[in-house]
Amino acid sequence: MTDEDSRYEAVRSRDARFDGVFFFAVETTGIYCRPSCPAVTPKRAHVRFFPTAAAAQGAGFRACRRCRPDAVPGSAEWNVRADVVGRAMRLIADGVVDREGVAGLAARLGYSARQVQRQLTAELGAGPVALARAQRAHTARVLLQTTGLPVTEIAFAAGFASVRQFNDTVRAVYATTPTGLRAAAPRKGRPRPGAPTAGVPLRLAHRGPYQARPLFDLLEREAVPGVEEVTGTPGARTYRRTLRLPYGTGIAAVEERARTGPGGWLDARVHLTDLRDLTTAVQRLRRLFDLDADPYAVDERLGADARLAPLVAARPGLRSPGAADPDEVAVRALVGRDTAAELVRRYGKRLDAPCGGLTHLFPEAAVLAGAEPGGTLGALTAALADGAVRLGPGDDRDAARDALAAVPGLDDRTIAEIRTRALGDPDAAPPGLDAPDSWRPWRSYALNHLRAAGELE
Repeated sequence: MTDEDSRYEAVRSRDARFDGVFFFAVETTGIYCRPSCPAVTPKRAHVRFFPTAAAAQGAGFRACRRCRPDAVPGSAEWNVRADVVGRAMRLIADGVVDREGVAGLAARLGYSARQVQRQLTAELGAGPVALARAQRAHTARVLLQTTGLPVTEIAFAAGFASVRQFNDTVRAVYATTPTGLRAAAPRKGRPRPGAPTAGVPLRLAHRGPYQARPLFDLLEREAVPGVEEVTGTPGARTYRRTLRLPYGTGIAAVEERARTGPGGWLDARVHLTDLRDLTTAVQRLRRLFDLDADPYAVDERLGADARLAPLVAARPGLRSPGAADPDEVAVRALVGRDTAAELVRRYGKRLDAPCGGLTHLFPEAAVLAGAEPGGTLGALTAALADGAVRLGPGDDRDAARDALAAVPGLDDRTIAEIRTRALGDPDAAPPGLDAPDSWRPWRSYALNHLRAAGELE
């Protein structure tokens, strides 16, 4: 929505469809909110609009304590767009600026730091440092309100360079101290400060309807023993998996039963060997479960097609699952579940503290390239290991397609699956299938509807 009057109508009607798409701030209170905020609608003359929370914060507004605008789903635009701004937003969400700085972000994008700064500021009203700062503030709030960790540990776990920087940011964003933010958490389930915590509980927000059952069905069929497991009965299942992360390892658990409220969410819990990995772990789960999608836009487009209309009506909000580990998904797309399980047994790194059926990390591409150098598997893992094929959240999708096509023995159908899952491409379709242009840019979602209906394997 580019017209400010249209945005104000969305605010006036408290339309949750636009949570995360834009934010509004009220000049008379100094507070910024999500569009669905339940507070009294301010007068139009007092409202300003911002494309990101970071832009609102940069203009001097603090987050609303009632609607918690930092907890909204990310804008679906960043998943769909393949330009430098979309790629940059995916990388920032993955924590690249915190780990590698703006120079590292720019290097991954193939631009100068000045060019990246200019493009992000021009379009989003905030540069990469401000965008990463807003994300760190959200991570800090989650840790303060869901764990009993000391404030000093939380400061560094959230990615801040110093406790002073942490305190200043919390005051600027939330208009309170870290201690006050912790005290504002709901009393029920509030951890005792200093007490050990059994992982970090999370609400993974999404917009609109969410069809959890087909996605959990898929994850259950594909689950690789040792790395993943799905327990429970349909409608009440739990998906658990191991994660290889920048600073350590993790185990994530996500509940099938979607919750409803001002928005919706999936309950999750992550156990990390290093809490600095929290932001990255959350973003990988969001990509796996396609939580930043805009189901309204997808369903409107696909629902206009005569073939897909009844399928969309039967499963509104059907998602296109992504990947928690893009390299892993590429290997699994090539070899299949059973061979992947054998690779885990032979070459996967065993966890220091196995948990139930979760015992290993999926083997790294470099390990597989050295252990299984022959055939297409060897060629693919070597390309992944040396960077000839790059499948990260900020990598160029067309360049990745061309690089995959250069891998000997990798067929077009497998490449399409890798594009869909590893790169989160919403418009990938295998060759030979009837996927008309009228389904663009959501052909990946259209094919998922056909699979869910049993019309496509």
